[in-house]
Amino acid sequence: MFKVNENYLKLPGSYLFSTIAKKVSAYQEAHPEKEIIRLGIGDVTRPIAPAIIEAMHKAVDEMGNAATFHGYAPDLGYQFLRDAIVKGDYQSRGVDISADEIFVSDGAKCDCSNIQEIFGTDNKIAVCDPVYPVYVDSNVMAGRTGTYDPQTEVWSDIIYMPCTRENHFVPELPKETPDMIYICSPNNPVGTALTKEQLQVWVDYANAHGAVILFDAAYEAYISEENVPHTIFECEGARTCAIEFKSFSKNAGFTGVRLGYTVVPKDLKCGDVMLHSLWARRHGTKYNGAPYIVQKAGEAVYSEEGKAQLKEQVAYYMNNAKVIKEGLAEAGYEVYGGINAPYIWLRVPEGMTSWGFFDYLLETANVVGTPGSGFGPSGEGYFRLTAFGNYENTVKAIERIKALNK
Repeated sequence: MFKVNENYLKLPGSYLFSTIAKKVSAYQEAHPEKEIIRLGIGDVTRPIAPAIIEAMHKAVDEMGNAATFHGYAPDLGYQFLRDAIVKGDYQSRGVDISADEIFVSDGAKCDCSNIQEIFGTDNKIAVCDPVYPVYVDSNVMAGRTGTYDPQTEVWSDIIYMPCTRENHFVPELPKETPDMIYICSPNNPVGTALTKEQLQVWVDYANAHGAVILFDAAYEAYISEENVPHTIFECEGARTCAIEFKSFSKNAGFTGVRLGYTVVPKDLKCGDVMLHSLWARRHGTKYNGAPYIVQKAGEAVYSEEGKAQLKEQVAYYMNNAKVIKEGLAEAGYEVYGGINAPYIWLRVPEGMTSWGFFDYLLETANVVGTPGSGFGPSGEGYFRLTAFGNYENTVKAIERIKALNK
């Protein structure tokens, strides 16, 4: 008889945002007259920029002409997009990354979860806590995390690096040495970011201990402070210890279009084995490439018109973040983030749990956020709000929350 991968059975409950969707759906069904404002899931709301839409329309027309039709995309992605990425995201920052070190995909979420396939299951992983759930869950599925303790909500074989207000949400070097280190900066869910000096500490640590850093830079477009790096490869020595994930979802509104890329430097090796070669083999075997139309849209992101229009979109969302942060502070909440990322991280009222605060906001203000405990044990007592809603609803949501404290 066939057998299932029993590692899947170890996963507690459903995916965080699936649980939230079910709760909200049940409440809406019971109260159809209520207007619910969603500031929970990190989905964008602004339409795709005109320069990008124009490029997509042109690419669609090309697909209708035999002379310009495109079938399967090249394994690593089309050269025109990889060249644009190199020029726009790396050379412009004085960083040495070549086009053949870039692997174009349909999004950073997939790459963040799939990258673990090229590593042995006996590797020890370290994650920031709180953490984007995909890093942990994908390793659970692979059998790398040990057993789960529902009381403490921790996995026996994961090294947790608490990020709390006490350490200013900066992960500290662990006492136990990991093999794989997941770092997200600007951080989801906390909304804070590591300075170049702080990130350099991790690069030096990884090189000294033979570890690899899996660096999620999905929110780099929202960085506003000069001392925060937009790529880990701004740090000296990162080419020998880091893999980077980038996304077009948040900077260009591609959550429904799907495009991202992963950078695997050829200098990154395990003994004599290049991780670049392993990822190339995995990529070529299991993935058929992002569509031509989408990759042409991605190229337009780096055009002068595209950059200008996306700068306006980022500013729109960051203005929402300002509204949320300042409004919550006025209401007496302790708030973090919102400077280099479109997320606000707040402490829930004394005596409430994260899920208790979720229910309270949903039922009394009809506002949806994300319970901090869903991101890990150190997230308990906190709550995440996203700035990706439209401005009018964001203002309305904060006014509703402020009214609860009057």
